[in-house]
Amino acid sequence: MPSDSRPATDHDQTGTASWRDILAKYQRPSNGRALWQLASTLIPYALLWYAMYHVMAISLWLVVPVALLAAAFLVRIFVIFHDCGHGSFLGSRRANDAVGFLTGVLTFCPYYHWRWQHAIHHGTAGDLDRRGMGDVWTMTVQEYLEAPWWRRCAYRLARNPVVLFVLAPLFVFVLYQRFASPRANRRERHSVQWMNLALLGVVVALAWTFGIWPYLLIQSIVMAVAGAGGIWLFYVQHQFENAYWQRSADWSFTAAALHGSSFYKLPRVLQWFSGNIGFHHIHHLSPRIPNYNLQKCHEGDALFRQVQVMTLASSLRTLTLRFWDENENKLVGYAGLRRIRAQLRR
Repeated sequence: MPSDSRPATDHDQTGTASWRDILAKYQRPSNGRALWQLASTLIPYALLWYAMYHVMAISLWLVVPVALLAAAFLVRIFVIFHDCGHGSFLGSRRANDAVGFLTGVLTFCPYYHWRWQHAIHHGTAGDLDRRGMGDVWTMTVQEYLEAPWWRRCAYRLARNPVVLFVLAPLFVFVLYQRFASPRANRRERHSVQWMNLALLGVVVALAWTFGIWPYLLIQSIVMAVAGAGGIWLFYVQHQFENAYWQRSADWSFTAAALHGSSFYKLPRVLQWFSGNIGFHHIHHLSPRIPNYNLQKCHEGDALFRQVQVMTLASSLRTLTLRFWDENENKLVGYAGLRRIRAQLRR
């Protein structure tokens, strides 16, 4: 079961050893809070699908706003799924696995396979020499300048906001998650197969209930909007100007957690729907802290409040960032790339 991915040591430059006792207070799951979170999320989500079934008889256009609200609840369901993968949501491993599978069906994610990939992300976030698993494709300035034209074109396309937040969510959750990684072991591969069978049953049942085309329309809206929201949250919390990236020799788990993951300060309603995942610095420092304890941990010690704070307004600037400048230790956009290229030509 994934834990903190890499043990904190006295050699970590930010002194994690002195924080372990602080973090430990918030790592114990509360079954009561978890069950209430499940009820307050899954029941409304089911009722919204029931409402869409009846509203559909009046007009498909009226279904759209209901589907948008359902998408917001699906983001929250994904956070619960995510916590189960870290073994932090409920006190029992079996309970986490059961809820993880159920919420995986709703989010189209194979539980064990996704859990394995996400654990790799936690163990490699911010490490320039271990990119490529569970993160947004990020090239350094030097890599981009030395890449062949076709790779540069592919990178520009992949980092385009329309591709990243409109096309990629449907591709990732509807298609990509249907196939196991060649590196996956037997349990992870079987996880994909069982999830595909479960999804087939759910899709057939809902298509029979709603009609194939209305169901596909509704499911596409819900998945596209929820997927875009989820990818945006993941993107903005690791792709900010002064993020943390280092080569393996200088990489620190603790520094990557606190300085490579932002504190996304959202309005209360968005914080609720996103399951407190805006406290991403706390989550990366200790994935065993359940989402309902993240804010309390953040507020429990002044040290945690000395991290990069991002608001809705300031987060929009991250859309202009593309490349990691190893000389300046920051993400830059195309303007920064042109400036560096001009300097190299002198």
